Amino acid sequence: MPEMNNALARVFCAIDTTDLDHAAALARKLGPSLGGVKLGLEFVNAHGPNGVRKVAESGHPIFLDLKYHDIPNTVAGAVRAAISTCRPFMLNVHAAGGKAMMVAARDAAESVAHQENIAKPLVIAVTVLTSLDDADLAAVGQQGPATEQVVRLARLTQDCGLDGIVCSAREISAVRAACGPDFKLIVPGIRPAWSDTGDQKRIMTPADAIRAGADYLVIGRPITGAADPAGAVARIAAEIASA
Repeated sequence: MPEMNNALARVFCAIDTTDLDHAAALARKLGPSLGGVKLGLEFVNAHGPNGVRKVAESGHPIFLDLKYHDIPNTVAGAVRAAISTCRPFMLNVHAAGGKAMMVAARDAAESVAHQENIAKPLVIAVTVLTSLDDADLAAVGQQGPATEQVVRLARLTQDCGLDGIVCSAREISAVRAACGPDFKLIVPGIRPAWSDTGDQKRIMTPADAIRAGADYLVIGRPITGAADPAGAVARIAAEIASA
């Protein structure tokens, strides 16, 4: 298992709030060894790129979690704008948007990175939301079980030249078998043994997820809802490092 600092480098803290000052202060409290901060729809809709840049002043890499899903031209434009204004370390689209949309996102990221002489962010695709289970998939007419749908979308994502996917920890081994060791796996739905599961259904502990082969863990409420967020981060790191 990784040492504590290496363990922290694998963790992105999900900050879901409309309070800019709170988000920026929380990011500063989390410590320099954390992998980064994830900012999603709630925060970005409230504060836009200026808010993202404010949080980024903490020094943490930003995972811009906006899950683009639209026609290829619109997604390409959104990706270009996001990279130019926010400089994320990583951003995502929905794999269900299809091949043309994902290729457009990839090409847009490569183009703007080249034009602005910056590192290209990781472009990853969401497969099946961790709040969904097999019954939820059936209810919306998607083929299940969830693991088969995740692998199907992971293969499509890799074929489109994206860097990796978002999946639950339960699908890691199946995706690794299908896509190999270099395909990035970003895993939300992570809950330490001492925390509540909340609305997540396909979950796993941090230590088990890293052991299974996750590249990055996304952890929100167990950190942001703690009385001592930095202490919660340290506790998670120790859990991973000692497993």
